[in-house]
Amino acid sequence: MGTPQRVLAPWALLLLALQLAGASHVIHRSLEAEAAAPPSVPASIVSPLLRTGYHFQPPMNWINDPNAPVYYKGWYHLFYQYNPKGAVWGNIVWAHSVSRDLIDWIALEPAIYPSIPSDQYGCWSGSATLLPDGTPAITYTGITRPDVNYQVQNIAFPKNASDPLLREWVKPPELNPIAVPEAGVINATQFRDPTTAWFAGGHWRMLVGGVRGTRGLAFVYRSRDFKRWTRAKHPLHSAMTGMWECPDFFPVAGAGVGNGLDTSERGEKYVLKSSLDLTRYDYYTVGRYDERKDRYVPDNPAGDYRRIRYDYGNFYASKTFYDPAKRRRVLLGWANESDSVPDDKAKGWAGIHAIPRKIWLDPSGKQLLQWPIEEVETLRGKPVTVAGKVLKPGEHFEVTGLATAYQADVEVSFEVSSLDKAEPFDPAYDNDAQKLCGVKGADVKGGVGPFGLWVLASGDLQEKTAVFFRVFKDGYGKPKVLMCTDPTKSSLSPDLYKPTFAGFVDTDISSGKISLRSLIDRSVVESFGAGGKTCILSRVYPSIAIGKDAHLYVFNNGEADVKVSQLSAWDMKKPLMNGA
Repeated sequence: MGTPQRVLAPWALLLLALQLAGASHVIHRSLEAEAAAPPSVPASIVSPLLRTGYHFQPPMNWINDPNAPVYYKGWYHLFYQYNPKGAVWGNIVWAHSVSRDLIDWIALEPAIYPSIPSDQYGCWSGSATLLPDGTPAITYTGITRPDVNYQVQNIAFPKNASDPLLREWVKPPELNPIAVPEAGVINATQFRDPTTAWFAGGHWRMLVGGVRGTRGLAFVYRSRDFKRWTRAKHPLHSAMTGMWECPDFFPVAGAGVGNGLDTSERGEKYVLKSSLDLTRYDYYTVGRYDERKDRYVPDNPAGDYRRIRYDYGNFYASKTFYDPAKRRRVLLGWANESDSVPDDKAKGWAGIHAIPRKIWLDPSGKQLLQWPIEEVETLRGKPVTVAGKVLKPGEHFEVTGLATAYQADVEVSFEVSSLDKAEPFDPAYDNDAQKLCGVKGADVKGGVGPFGLWVLASGDLQEKTAVFFRVFKDGYGKPKVLMCTDPTKSSLSPDLYKPTFAGFVDTDISSGKISLRSLIDRSVVESFGAGGKTCILSRVYPSIAIGKDAHLYVFNNGEADVKVSQLSAWDMKKPLMNGA
């Protein structure tokens, strides 16, 4: 059976017809022929069954950072870093796609591409801001010298603000560049990724990421008219963490309040996020913002060095935006491939975006909660359910009835019979959940856990990706929950990067109850533990557990019984994805 297709909405059919009638459909076709797949590339790697079914990606070529997401005149706009000439990084332009629901996407012509002296060698990441009259403005990093990637900040405005699709943009020569690196103050090769601006105290403010020595920082720039910008004397915040790429700064409502806030609204708390170039992970802190001093202070004094990650897996260069249509803040992020460059060239594509996530402040006020946007549920087929099934130590069972276990959505609630057998926690791993998962993987039997899902598994379990929990007890007898994705047995193909990913889950498991949701999509597994407290995205490339040969199991490798209180699983239909 093939993958079920979603019936397209009238808006998508109309726009697709207009697109095909014009020339915009050619933007994603490679402008240079890729080499034929070398013999070293397994046939399964280039199989279309490993190309994601419902995650965002163009039909071909390289994609990385999401840029300038914005809701305008009834349309969601997503711009993104894109190479129109191949499946490796380079020749970067801002590709542009639009949607009514963040699920079905139509590709338009590139919006921002090298065309002025201050971006002639590249148009790197940036953001969108809605001005008081509702018109969007884009700020972005331009490259002016290719030898050292000399970086400046630019601005662009819609050529026709009445066009809801925002198909053309202009870069006023009298304004650009709007910010340049000052000699002796700013490292010109580490000065990039302007944020969405916010208005406070009579000025617009935006951040630009940078580094001074080993101190990552967020430069503040101010403007009264959004055209001429001046750097503030002090950064918003800084820490000894290395370069801060793709900074993001936004207000959040009170603890446990699900509604989002516009970037210029005053928040109960604020979130400052940076993508660390040294680790290639996204980190954030929750804290307070002094508008008068333009200073941000994390609630946790040690937060800059024990920061929380959005996602403990393959997730980077993220960007949020406020969605006024549903009064929510939405998080987008990039997931790179974990195969090889020759593999990507043979496939003809590289990179996807995570499913958009709604984010809000946890009731504790200490972290954000994340959950796939509700629109993704429109892709669900008929549910398969399991309830009240107990797994004894060492047992597993298959979830049957799914037509496409390789493209599915699974929600499961577990209940552990007792925490008495939880293993003692070694404090040496207190700041390294990933290392602990590498030592205590899915096949290492424990006391309470590992228990969870085997996804994208072959019928003989030669291939399987495990998503699971394991419960420890710290020195005070308090439970400590580890969530892991273990792809070490995900594929028989050689030369793949298959790291374990893990994070601790700040949840009360004294009742023995904990939940897990996994979005399974051919070569990506995106999981949410305890209602979105801990999230892990992993890229995997099965060689036999693909298509109809992929299976879904629930397992328990611990000594304590685990009850599957409720499990629901759905086949996921394919949306319209940029013409593919």
